[in-house]
Amino acid sequence: MTATIVTQPLLANEVRADFPILAQQVNGKPLIYLDNAATSQKPQAVLDAMLHYYQADNANVHRGVHTLSGRATEAYEGARDKVAAFVNAASRDEIVFTRNASEAINLVAYAWGLSNLEKGDEVVLSVMEHHSNLVPWQLIAHRTGAVLKHVPLTDTQEFDTEAFHSLVTNKTKLIAVNHVSNTLGCINPVDEIVATARKYGARVLIDACQSVPHMPVDVQALGCDWLVASGHKMCGPTGAGFLYGKLDVLKSMPPFLGGGEMIQDVSLTTSTYAELPHKFEAGTPAIAEAVVLGAAVDYLNGIGMQRISDYEHVLTAYLYEQMSKVEQVTLYGPKPEADGSGRAAIATFTVEGVHAQDLSTFLDQSGVAIRSGHHCTQPLHKILGVDSTARASLYFYNTPAEIDTFITALQETIDFFGNIFD
Repeated sequence: MTATIVTQPLLANEVRADFPILAQQVNGKPLIYLDNAATSQKPQAVLDAMLHYYQADNANVHRGVHTLSGRATEAYEGARDKVAAFVNAASRDEIVFTRNASEAINLVAYAWGLSNLEKGDEVVLSVMEHHSNLVPWQLIAHRTGAVLKHVPLTDTQEFDTEAFHSLVTNKTKLIAVNHVSNTLGCINPVDEIVATARKYGARVLIDACQSVPHMPVDVQALGCDWLVASGHKMCGPTGAGFLYGKLDVLKSMPPFLGGGEMIQDVSLTTSTYAELPHKFEAGTPAIAEAVVLGAAVDYLNGIGMQRISDYEHVLTAYLYEQMSKVEQVTLYGPKPEADGSGRAAIATFTVEGVHAQDLSTFLDQSGVAIRSGHHCTQPLHKILGVDSTARASLYFYNTPAEIDTFITALQETIDFFGNIFD
């Protein structure tokens, strides 16, 4: 173990008891959960918040004057305030609750894209985008005649800023990129991206699913027009995500869905719409999930996002140091700095002679949970020249000792397959 690990206190030792799921065994071995880029585990405080809501406060929001409805509304809108403060939105009205980040991107695509993109307008994406930030814009481009452009990778498998600058023109109306790649783990230069967009009058959407759970994110400092995130990746529940949008931008957008809650007045032939953010929240929302997302924000704030980021740098440095010792492993994405900064705690890799799915299956026999497949980045995998990769992704409750167990199980799996084919 490196001196960096030895000399720094392990945040995981303070918080692991908060996560009851981590205490279990899988296939007779202690669970080592390294699939956090897909979804995170939930602390007891978050689980308790879900139970409390349904046991004590369950009612529909905004519409009722009785006590339970008042309490439910207060909890639901209180969660909005927590999320707004968490990303430093200028107003609570800039936070729209959605089912997930995918729905949030689709909201922007259909409510803004269809109204603002015309034939010949350009949308700049990158080749590393999650399908959720590719497919909606493909659909919109097909309907509007907009042109899609894609920023390539550098030789170190990062966002090619030089190529990016050459792709942005006076026809560019939108730049939509991820903050952190869920496959490569690279942290994209969103400050520079936003600054460039402003020179051309283009809007910017940031997919922050892999950044909001792991580092401080300030939407006002970033200056983006929209930012999306999913609650289940940040210790919250599934079925709850959010869209941040600048107030003036959201005001200019028509509703995404029609129904109850998003209206002001309705006649048989016409309707007027509610004020922000309710204009974009049609129907009964995922009340409990939003409330519990607020509890997850409380939990993360209690630890401190900068502290989480700093600790994950330690884990990243150690993970890459150990994985680089395994000769048969090919790692994707940029190398971290010596202190583990400069990239996310995500290690996407292939093993010579072992398919990623087989690797994941055999590691599961050792209690180690990793991801295998294309991670919803099929175009990126084609560029990398592989159909499937394995991915180990860490969070603040993981430990260096778990990395050691993972590496041991990985080497044993590689040796097993090597013996079969020798």
